[in-house]
Amino acid sequence: MSARFELIGVPSSAGAHGPGQENAPVALREAGLVEALRAAGLDLEIRNDLPVTRFQPDAEHRKQQSVDRVAAVAMQVADRIEARDRGRIPLVIGGDCTITVGVISGLLRGMPDDLGLLYLDGDIDLNTPATTRSGILDGMGIAHVIGLADNALSAIGPQRPLLPDERILLFGYDPAEQEAIQLEALERRKLIRYASTIVREDPRANARRALEQLQHQANRIVLHFDVDIIDSTELPLGDFPHFNAGLSFDNVMACLNVFLKAPSLAAFVITEINPDHDPDDILIRSLVRRLASAFS
Repeated sequence: MSARFELIGVPSSAGAHGPGQENAPVALREAGLVEALRAAGLDLEIRNDLPVTRFQPDAEHRKQQSVDRVAAVAMQVADRIEARDRGRIPLVIGGDCTITVGVISGLLRGMPDDLGLLYLDGDIDLNTPATTRSGILDGMGIAHVIGLADNALSAIGPQRPLLPDERILLFGYDPAEQEAIQLEALERRKLIRYASTIVREDPRANARRALEQLQHQANRIVLHFDVDIIDSTELPLGDFPHFNAGLSFDNVMACLNVFLKAPSLAAFVITEINPDHDPDDILIRSLVRRLASAFS
């Protein structure tokens, strides 16, 4: 029996460093995402996209840029997830990383409190409005999930914190790319962690090990995939690219292949694609092909 998914587009760059990511859902569809996934065996239902929300600077909230707009988008995501077809797995295409906060919130409204988060990301996103230099909420997603921040975004869910540390696994981040203050925060927490330096040793084996470790803590898992986990010398699609860092394209797809087969998969979120970095659509089409193969 093929996997059953529900495609939801979230065209938002509200929490990003600048505009562009709001165009990702349309760009992915135009690059053949739906056709490629169906050819890979997915039973895929298509839903209407949420409203477009484009980045704009916020001089009144310099340490949490556009927090009310970001929270509003996350709430729309949560409402859509709650209203989903319960027989299907949400496949959410964004959009910046803050949409994952909405996905978690929506799932928590309708399932037992056993949800976990597998966070494939080049960053650990542990900045808060108190520690950030940029004020961009895109770099604060995990901090809001575990309750380190106190604002409209952290308050969208049915509980605070949304998830405890032990049900969150940070996978593939590059330690050298993290700010010292975020690494210090990480050392004080109980988040499960697999840095890129570890993953590279044996990507598929480490993916299996990580999944098994998280499944000891959580019966249902949100899989978050930020494309900036892929070294930008290979795939410069990320809104905030990491050059000479992170994991190779092959490494990441091997890990996704393991994670997407998990019976515990509750949602799959794809974030941080900025089509402005790919005017000829070559990179996005390559990503679409590789994603379809990862599902196979």
